[in-house]
Amino acid sequence: MIPEYKKVLYATDLSENSAKAFSHAVSIAKHYDGEIQIIHVIPPLDYSMVNYISTMMGGEKLAELGLELKDDTAEEIKRRVHEFLRGKLLDSPEEERRIASIIVETGHAPAIIIDTAEKIGADLIVLASHGKGPLGQVFLGSVSEKILRKAKCPVLLSRLID
Repeated sequence: MIPEYKKVLYATDLSENSAKAFSHAVSIAKHYDGEIQIIHVIPPLDYSMVNYISTMMGGEKLAELGLELKDDTAEEIKRRVHEFLRGKLLDSPEEERRIASIIVETGHAPAIIIDTAEKIGADLIVLASHGKGPLGQVFLGSVSEKILRKAKCPVLLSRLID
């Protein structure tokens, strides 16, 4: 059976390279008359920082700030998606209808992206690789590498080429 990619999960970190990966997600969704779910994962604060903020401001204020950050991030993603679609798809502004939802979560990016892909029944995950070099891959780990190894659906990895 030849796969069809009707549900594309596009993971973004809001970088320039990530924006280039979005063009692949749009192209695939357009080809298969599919939809795109956009996800952005905010890294969790260090435990000591959470403890400090909670002590200084109170737990309720900390929770409120977390919700504001998610809302602000979702709005920024929407703004960038609109900007991209206006700038890159001048001949196809209707492609914006393919954006089914924008999801903003806090936590460990690979786990959340993989979990979200499974929850929504994604046919494909599209994301960018930053190619931080051999030492970066060894010491820092790689979100894209972890997703490639653990995802249950195909993954399209877009790499920025200089």
